[in-house]
Amino acid sequence: MATAAAKRYARAVFELASDEGHVEEWLRHLSAIKDLMGDPAVAAVLENPTIPAARRMELIAAPRFLDPEAINLARMLIETGHVDQAGGILDEYEQLADEAAGRIRATVTTAVDLSAEDRRRLGKQLSERLGKEVRLTATVDRRIIGGLKLQYGDHLVDASLATRLQQLRRRLADAS
Repeated sequence: MATAAAKRYARAVFELASDEGHVEEWLRHLSAIKDLMGDPAVAAVLENPTIPAARRMELIAAPRFLDPEAINLARMLIETGHVDQAGGILDEYEQLADEAAGRIRATVTTAVDLSAEDRRRLGKQLSERLGKEVRLTATVDRRIIGGLKLQYGDHLVDASLATRLQQLRRRLADAS
C-alpha cells in the first residue's frame, strides 16, 4: 500500500506526464528510480545524513543511473527523505496510468504455478467479463490447497479449497 507521500508524488508526476504526453516514458523513469533506490546499499548512501547532500546528489546525477528527466525527482526524494517511497510511487503511478488507459490490474493466487496458457486464458476471460484490458499477475500460495483467489480493484473472489474447508468446519461446529 502506497503512503500518502507516495500517492502525492505519483499524482504530481502523472499529471505532468499526462499533460506532456509522456506517460509511458515516465513509467520507465520511475522504474529506474525504484530499481536504483531499492538497492539497499544505494539507499543506505542516499539516506545517510553524514554524507553531504551535494555528494548524494552527484551520485544520483551520474549519467549511467538515471535519465535527465528523472534526476530532479530523485533529488527531491533525497532532499525530503523519501528515498524509501520510490516503490510506492511507481506502484501508485502504474495504477493511475492503468485507470487513465482503461486497464485494470488483477492478481490470481493459486496453490500451484499456472502455465502461461492458463494465465493468458484467465486474463482473456476476465477482460471479456469486465470489458477492460486486464493486466494479470499470478502468485503461488500453497496454503490455499486448491482453487484460486482473484483480486481486482476492490473485489476479491475467493474460490480456494482452504476457504471452502474453513466454511465447512464452521457449519459443522454451528450444527453441533
